[in-house]
Amino acid sequence: MKTYEMLYVLDNAVSDEAKEAFVKKFEDIVTSANGKVVSTDKWGAKKLAYPINYKNEGYYVLMTFEAEGSVVKELDRVSGLSSEVLRVVTTAKN
Repeated sequence: MKTYEMLYVLDNAVSDEAKEAFVKKFEDIVTSANGKVVSTDKWGAKKLAYPINYKNEGYYVLMTFEAEGSVVKELDRVSGLSSEVLRVVTTAKN
């Protein structure tokens, strides 16, 4: 298993409960595939460098996890289906 970091930006206009639901959803995807969530850092609302979908603020979350490569593909697929997810960047740490 490799270690990955996934930084994603949620629409800041959604409720706090919806933001927590997205965080839990992504963590559950990792754990259901026999992966391990090392940490989840909620950076909070920050101004975007440029508008995305006419939005100027986003809610940033950094999740570090250990899993197989197929989990990364599933996370990308699920995040792409959600209009509340503005951007996602996943990188391998090692």
